[in-house]
Amino acid sequence: MPKNASSVGPAVRLSRYTKADQEEILGTIDDPFGVAWTGLSWLPKEEHFGIRYDGRLVAHAGLLRLPVGIGGIETEVVGVGGVAVAPGMQGQGLARLVLTAALKHARTMGPQHALLFCRAPLVSLYQRLGWHLLDKDVLVEQPGGRLTTMPLRTMVTPLRDDVRWPSGPVRLFSLPM
Repeated sequence: MPKNASSVGPAVRLSRYTKADQEEILGTIDDPFGVAWTGLSWLPKEEHFGIRYDGRLVAHAGLLRLPVGIGGIETEVVGVGGVAVAPGMQGQGLARLVLTAALKHARTMGPQHALLFCRAPLVSLYQRLGWHLLDKDVLVEQPGGRLTTMPLRTMVTPLRDDVRWPSGPVRLFSLPM
């Protein structure tokens, strides 16, 4: 295993990302992201970024443009999801590297903010990476048009220097990513 992120390959855009790729990073466990308890349905990401070490995929972040309402105004965000670092490679800056590459691309996609959902133990990691915790509930759609409150923590980061997250209730007009 490398001692630091400088000995791994660069974060690159992946042409595809499959279940086998996810298993290459996280193994074949049933609930690799620890979110099955939410009972939510999730959207697949459309853009993928990864890092390889000795030919093995060891980190991933995915992106997807999503419609959202913030304070009654409809706009879009870049949803970030599927962030993963192989268990034996954690703590070496790979999450920062793969998210930096993904967010660099997200800045070209149009929306002014990126949004992600995470488990409470990961909030401090994302805060160190420049993300901000939303202190309000976020409604997300589920199959059949059902609305539910997102049980995970919601975090945002600006994709432009001169923007701030608007105030008001937040609703994702889709399944979460």
